Amino acid sequence: MIKPVSSSPAGTPIIEVRGLGKKFVVKRTVFGRPLAEVGAVDDVTFSLMPGETLAVVGESGCGKSTLGRMLIRLIKPTSGEVFIDGHNVTNVSHAVMREQRRHVQLIFQDPYASLNPRMTIAQTIAEPLMLHNIVPAGQRPKRVAELLEMVGLRPEQANRYPHEFSGGQRQRVVIARALASEPKAIICDEAVSALDVSIQAQVLNLLKDLQKRLGLAFVFISHDLGVVKHIADRVAVMYLGKVVELGTAEMIFSTPRHPYTRALLSAIPVAAPPSQHRSRAARLHGDLPSPIAPPPGCRLHTRCPHARPECQTVSMALDIEPNGHANACAFWHELPAQDADHIREPRNPKLEKLFAAFEAMAARPALTATES
Repeated sequence: MIKPVSSSPAGTPIIEVRGLGKKFVVKRTVFGRPLAEVGAVDDVTFSLMPGETLAVVGESGCGKSTLGRMLIRLIKPTSGEVFIDGHNVTNVSHAVMREQRRHVQLIFQDPYASLNPRMTIAQTIAEPLMLHNIVPAGQRPKRVAELLEMVGLRPEQANRYPHEFSGGQRQRVVIARALASEPKAIICDEAVSALDVSIQAQVLNLLKDLQKRLGLAFVFISHDLGVVKHIADRVAVMYLGKVVELGTAEMIFSTPRHPYTRALLSAIPVAAPPSQHRSRAARLHGDLPSPIAPPPGCRLHTRCPHARPECQTVSMALDIEPNGHANACAFWHELPAQDADHIREPRNPKLEKLFAAFEAMAARPALTATES
C-alpha cells in the first residue's frame, strides 16, 4: 500500500533555495584557467511548501532546467544554498545526497531516454525500492504492481520493455519509478511537452490526482503557459538566469507586473486576434542578449520598451508586495495600464475540453454491481 508522504516540521519548506547560482565555463586559456563563463542561473531564491505546485516558466535558455537539476544536485551550484526538508544539502557527501534524493525526485522531458532499454519495467521500478531498502525483496513484486496500478497501467505489463510502450505510457512508468522512493516532492522538467495534447491532459490529471492522494509537492518546469495555468499554485518567471517575477498563478496571469511577464503573456498565439490587440500588446525589441556577456543593470533593458537610464546601471532585486507578489521592475506601477488590459489569456481549447471531461468522470459516482 502506497502511503501519503510523511509530514515535514510545521512551516518547513520541502525545498528552499537561497541565492542559488550556476556558471558554466565555456572557454579556457591554454593553462586551463576560465576565460569565458555563462551565468545560467543567477541569485535565485524561493521555497516550495508541502502539497504546493510551483511552476518555473521562461523561454528556452533562461536556466529553468539547470535550476531543476541543481535542486537535487545533479548539477553542483556555483553559489547559494539548497535545503531539502530543512537540511542544507549544498555540500553534503554523495552518500548523504543519495538519501536526500529519495525525498525529491526528477522526471525528465524524454521518457524513453530516461529508461534503460535493457531493463523490464518491473526491474526499473524495483530499482529504487532496492537502493533505498524500502521494502523487503519478497514484497517488491507486489509494490511494483501497486505502483503500476496507481499510474494507470496494468500489473501484467511489468515484464515488458520500454520500446513496447507508447510515449504517454513510458511517462507513466517514469512517474511510477519516481513514486517508488516515496518522495515528498517531484521536479517535472518539461514532463508533458513531448506528448500529444490528449496524452498531456491524461498525465497532468494523473499528477493532480497523485498530489491530492499523496500530498506531493511539484516543481513544474515548462514553457507552455496554458498547461501552467491549469496546474500551478505559484509561478516563477525567469529571464536570462534570473527570476523576474514570482507570485500566485492568479496574480501572474491576471495582474502581471514585470514587462517581460507581460510580453510573455502577450505572445501567446490566439485565433484571429483583433488588430487593436496586436498593436497594443506588450512587445520586446531586439534579440536576446548573450548569456556570456549579459547587459549590466536590468538584463531586460536592451529590449524593454519602457526602459529608463537607471535600468542600465541598477539591477533591481525582487520587490515583495504585502500580498506576496514579487517582481524585479522598479517602475512597474508606472507602466501603461493598456499593457495589462491586453494580456492574452493562455488558452488551449482542446486541453480545456479534455480537463473538463476528466473532471466530470472523477466526479461521477461509482457504479454499483447491479448497475455495471
